[in-house]
Amino acid sequence: MAKKPSAKKPAKKTKSKAPAKKKLVAKPDEMLKYYRDMLLIRRFEEKAGQLYGMGLIAGFCHLYIGQEAVVTGCKAAMKDGDQMITGYRDHGHMLALDMTAKGVMAELTGREGGYSRGKGGSMHMFSTEKKFYGGHGIVGAQVPIGAGLGFANKYLENGAVSLAFFGDGASNQGQVYEAFNMAKLWDLPVVFVIENNQYAMGTSVKRASAETELYKRGSSFEIEGMEVDGMNVLAVRDAAQKAIKHARDGKGPMILEMKTYRYRGHSMSDPAKYRSRDEVTKTRAERDPIDWARARILDEGWADEDELKKIDKEIKGIVAEAAEFAQESPEPDPSELWTDVLLPVDAA
Repeated sequence: MAKKPSAKKPAKKTKSKAPAKKKLVAKPDEMLKYYRDMLLIRRFEEKAGQLYGMGLIAGFCHLYIGQEAVVTGCKAAMKDGDQMITGYRDHGHMLALDMTAKGVMAELTGREGGYSRGKGGSMHMFSTEKKFYGGHGIVGAQVPIGAGLGFANKYLENGAVSLAFFGDGASNQGQVYEAFNMAKLWDLPVVFVIENNQYAMGTSVKRASAETELYKRGSSFEIEGMEVDGMNVLAVRDAAQKAIKHARDGKGPMILEMKTYRYRGHSMSDPAKYRSRDEVTKTRAERDPIDWARARILDEGWADEDELKKIDKEIKGIVAEAAEFAQESPEPDPSELWTDVLLPVDAA
């Protein structure tokens, strides 16, 4: 009797492997610098929060704690002559541009030793020497000014690129889209950096924005965009290098959406009841940019615990000196009320 043909066994399915993530490259000295720069911003902001609680800083004060990797990575991609402009959460940007901690802290406390001679405060500091054009208190106002810097660069043919930073809340402002349109129309050398810390002034992106993938906001203007892990300084650096090169090569603007997170409230007066304490704790434990950099340095053997402790001690000393300088620096003379004020021609 003939045997029944055996059922054909199904071929083994081969599991498709997702491509391995490319390890972000850094040299030991670069990584240590990024770590130090982020730590300086963190310790400075912690001290600023203390001085605010003591009543030594008045008015509004928006801290950058948690977002340090964004500006540190962007600065690492910039060249001499490139410019930076941002909103009111600006202390970290100034420190990243090597503006002194003493000058920034003195401005926060309204002293004449500050970068705006004590008249600008937390939200309005400038340094043309360092190519930093503010610090702006009006939501989104810096974006068209950043495009204007790009226009000047193109007109002067100086090869510089401007970086305009703004938040997820500001990304819904009308003037931002006017700036996008003009920047692409004229292919201006400007990079728009959206620091998406997810809550704007206190409303989550999902509740406030129809399009939550903010890097796509320039698509109707033919502006390329990228989403970036804003808690990883090397990911930020690499994306910023690409965007800045794109702009410098005459290809026009680019949008970088930095997915980041702030640990404190929108400002010092914000109790941040719109998010849970567990969410903040979890993010800080799993995604903190400084902890990630520290772990990378230790894993690679680029420094040991003692060396990192020395860096922290040095940074704390710099911040302590800045706080002391700010408190000892005199307040501006009343005559300063009449300086740096633009008057009509007939009133001059």
